[in-house]
Amino acid sequence: MNGLTVMLITLVALACGYFGYARWLEKTWGVDPNKPTPAVENQGGDYAPASKWTVFAHQFTSITGAGPVTGPIIAAMFGWLPALLWMLVGGVFFGAVQDFTALYASVKSGGRSIGMIIEDYVGRTGRQLFLLFCWLFTLLVIAAFCDMVANTFNGFTKEGAEIMPNAAAASISMIYMVGAVVFGLFLKYVKPSAGLQFVVGVVLMLAMLALGIAFPMYADAVTWRYVVFAYLFAASVMPMWALKQPRDYLSMFLLIGMIVCGVLGVFVKNPTLNMPAVTGFTVNNMDLFPILFVTIACGAVSGFHSLVSSGTSSKMVSNEKDMRLVGYGSMCVEVILGVVALVVVCAGATDGVLPKGTPFQLFSGSVAGFLTELFGVPADISACILTMCVSALALTSVDAVARIGRMSLQELFMPRPGEEKTAVQKLFTNTVFSTVLTLLLGYAICMAGYMSVWPLFGSANQLLSALVLTGLAVFLKATGRKGWMLYAPMTIMFCVTMTALVEAIIGIFGTIANGTFVFMVGGLQLIIAVALIILALLVVYHCVLKLREPAKA
Repeated sequence: MNGLTVMLITLVALACGYFGYARWLEKTWGVDPNKPTPAVENQGGDYAPASKWTVFAHQFTSITGAGPVTGPIIAAMFGWLPALLWMLVGGVFFGAVQDFTALYASVKSGGRSIGMIIEDYVGRTGRQLFLLFCWLFTLLVIAAFCDMVANTFNGFTKEGAEIMPNAAAASISMIYMVGAVVFGLFLKYVKPSAGLQFVVGVVLMLAMLALGIAFPMYADAVTWRYVVFAYLFAASVMPMWALKQPRDYLSMFLLIGMIVCGVLGVFVKNPTLNMPAVTGFTVNNMDLFPILFVTIACGAVSGFHSLVSSGTSSKMVSNEKDMRLVGYGSMCVEVILGVVALVVVCAGATDGVLPKGTPFQLFSGSVAGFLTELFGVPADISACILTMCVSALALTSVDAVARIGRMSLQELFMPRPGEEKTAVQKLFTNTVFSTVLTLLLGYAICMAGYMSVWPLFGSANQLLSALVLTGLAVFLKATGRKGWMLYAPMTIMFCVTMTALVEAIIGIFGTIANGTFVFMVGGLQLIIAVALIILALLVVYHCVLKLREPAKA
């Protein structure tokens, strides 16, 4: 199989999904372009109405983390066909539907998060359980992605030699943060047209790239970890328009440019996939089911995406007709990124053996090569740009997660309507306190070695997707809308993640039996796995009770 054929199949499948299935969902549920959205009615703080492309930029850059690159490359060990099929089927019928439905439900519910929507239609207990699950999940994401960014910015090798691409990527990112604030002020007070905004954004991005490459910043991973957490605090408490929104818009140019370069490289070079279509059901003592469906998350379906759709994007949509582009369209673009990653790594395989290196190294090296060959960009400059793009994948996701984690904690302690806040509730719903607590615990997990809980990260992410789809099905039924199209995705994802978690628990008990059990690793995994299963079963139980209730006349 050649890369060009794979890309053409992908583009056709996604086009059918976006212009066919998504449009049908839109018509089935109803969209009112004349109804004021929550962003328009509640401007200020977390609510900031924006153009559809600005909201798309926020949604896309926030959901496009490390997953669509790392997942498909790791899953390629089962062959290119299972990974490709899961990304296409999962992307069109699972992931994009979840993202779009979560955005739709939130906009139709006053910009409320999935947890608050669950309270409306399932009950307060369901809400509390779901929000606790979400908050714990955000701590894992913060720990993992912050460490990933800090190591990407690390300007020194173990021997002390300087790593120029890493230092340049760090410098560009720091300049991006300042440039985003300036750009945000420009958008708020000048109110440029869409065309002028685009031109200024491109020019500013190119200027920041050039400045960062010219003046690299060398520091070690520990220093960058402090800087990243300080940035997360600012991104969590500042108004959306002041930092997060403009930064996402500027980052979009980088990420879309990277994807376009990858797609063009595949079309021009048409590489051959040097991997078997299927290598086997069991590889390296891991079974295709459920490992494939847990490994490829963001490239097919990811529960984290729903937190972005209902947590931040729904508070930016200025017209309901923009929701299909923002919710469904951004996921389609992410699938393209996942397929490009799959193609380039399989093209680099030798006799059915994947090349050595981390997924990011394999991906960035291949796309940087495309940038040099197609456009004549010097190799060292290409390396700097791609390193920046890779770090942006994680950084634009983790700043959204930090904000969502803060809001989840605040919502967890919100009193019932009409009730006065207790002293504890006032403390935990305070924006600064909830942000600091969330970041401190995320930092503690990072320091303790997040790799001890990373094996459960994929399962937690996909389990969140199952819970969200179940909650959304309740919303659709309760509001008189068809929801049967969510039943298969939510059931499949629940079975996949429960199987993965049970296998993880069996594996932990296996280490106890053979004497290799380490409490700080296996014990922590066991506690988290059991907690996830219990929380998930309780949430699903409450939701299914509502789904089984007869429809109201």
